[in-house]
Amino acid sequence: MKGTGMDSEAIREVLRVARRMDEKQLTNAYEGNVSVKRDGYLYITPSGKNKEWLTGEMIAVFDGQERQVAGVYPPSSELKMHAAMYGLREDIGGVVHSHAPFLTAFAMCNMPFVSHAHAELLWDHKEVEVLPYGRPGSEDIYAGARDVLAKGKDIMLLSNHGVLTVGKTAYDALNKLESVESAAKICVISRLIGKENDLPADEVEFLLNL
Repeated sequence: MKGTGMDSEAIREVLRVARRMDEKQLTNAYEGNVSVKRDGYLYITPSGKNKEWLTGEMIAVFDGQERQVAGVYPPSSELKMHAAMYGLREDIGGVVHSHAPFLTAFAMCNMPFVSHAHAELLWDHKEVEVLPYGRPGSEDIYAGARDVLAKGKDIMLLSNHGVLTVGKTAYDALNKLESVESAAKICVISRLIGKENDLPADEVEFLLNL
């Protein structure tokens, strides 16, 4: 892509993150999407394609005028959501949208993911809030994201839909998703076994304020 202004490393980043999502069962053949924003170009996975089988020419690329300048397929139907995230905080360089099973289960119940027993969750992510329901592909699906991002949080649930994570890169966003999905899995299993053993109140307060 020399001379085009596009970045082949950004395309590799999208591909690697998309494939890991597939390997870790954080998505399925038709759901989930990944994007990177770099030097005025937005790179995003195509609509309705299996993440394991993606190739470079399948990644949709948009310039600063919102024109698709590369990619043999149309972009994810959630392009609007991805583009909006980059405009909400200057430090965002990658966005991952997933239907990770345990976090999505909380989203389906319209419940935030909170645990006062899981120290690392409190330390790193505090509480995973739920945005109001919005139709997939519409602006309504990410209504409320501005308020969550303004608090410095990087992950949120989309009611009745899935999970949205942002980061400095798509790798960073994926690492946060994997971390919180693991915590959700542990907490759901713990709640099936018995009652979570909450940390002492002063320890919870300490971790929440880190």
